[in-house]
Amino acid sequence: MKIGLVRRGFSRTGGAESYLKRLGRALSDAGHQLTLFATEEWPAAEWPYGQLVRFKESSPLGFASAVAAARHSVEILFSLERILECDCYRAGDGVHRVWLEKREAFEPKWRKSLRFMNGKHNELVELEQGLLAEKKATRVITNSEMIKRQIISEFNYPEADISVIYNGIADTHFKKKPGSRWDHRYDWGLTDLDIGILFAGSGWERKGLRFAIDAVLKLNNRHIKLLVAGEGKKPPFTPKSVRFLGAVEDMHSLSVAADMFVLPTLYDPFSNACLEALAAGTPVITTINNGFSEIIEPGVHGEILKDPEDIPALSDAINRWSTLSQKLEIRAACAERGHEYTIERNVADTLKVLEQLYQEKHAPAEVPEAVPGEK
Repeated sequence: MKIGLVRRGFSRTGGAESYLKRLGRALSDAGHQLTLFATEEWPAAEWPYGQLVRFKESSPLGFASAVAAARHSVEILFSLERILECDCYRAGDGVHRVWLEKREAFEPKWRKSLRFMNGKHNELVELEQGLLAEKKATRVITNSEMIKRQIISEFNYPEADISVIYNGIADTHFKKKPGSRWDHRYDWGLTDLDIGILFAGSGWERKGLRFAIDAVLKLNNRHIKLLVAGEGKKPPFTPKSVRFLGAVEDMHSLSVAADMFVLPTLYDPFSNACLEALAAGTPVITTINNGFSEIIEPGVHGEILKDPEDIPALSDAINRWSTLSQKLEIRAACAERGHEYTIERNVADTLKVLEQLYQEKHAPAEVPEAVPGEK
């Protein structure tokens, strides 16, 4: 197949970029011809799997128009972006207008007015409307049932044309690093008495960092250490128990060292950081607003909270898992569940959808049967 893949923008630490490169490698190895439609930020060295077509247009609508003009060169167009039309759309970023509604409930009114003047948000909502409400995307892949339900509810998109394919992580993540868990704790500055709580990701406001900090403050336990990995705007006041680590390359050893992973998110279609922590044997405390929560069992692999703003509930969960996370059987159960969700599994399921689309597009037209006596 001649497959076109679409991604606007580029981040070396971005989950979508990492996924796209793994998918590209698998598709290329399977003999398919690939073209990546991207913006100028995408480095040529980061795409050795086929042709790279970069557009100067970086706004959502401008980029979408550029892709539409070039799509004739491929047989299947698979987009990770909201564009004008495509054969398959992977809604890995969720539903933009649902996120805007959730965000509105947690921000001051002046920020809401500024956002409505932001052309980028308006363009994303417009493109999303076309893909889903007007069905300009023939098929949709979501990374959680949560996003599938939202697409059906918001746009009346046919359920039969949506495939739920959960995120997966690479085999390299499962390889054990040298040293014991206690060696890793020492490397990250955690003592035997410390309770290491890991928070990771970008977009700290959306992922609920302030709720995690408030919960730690409420517990007032000098042994608790909240380790924040990633880049973001630091709050004006943070207690001494909070450490900002910046961008972390070796997230696996950090996850192994931590006692639990906490992500009280407002909106996350499926958090890869949670999956990586789970695969390292670390229990996860998150919310029902995270599609990842669908793959874990509360009390076995962590905790699922209804409201990210419920600080008492979050504090209680952290306190409870401070003890549970030390049990070897708990950590083994977490690792076992995490290892079920590999990138190979994700790619194989994605390829099935693309192959089915290709067969449907290239199926020979049915010739009507001749009626006896007709010439």
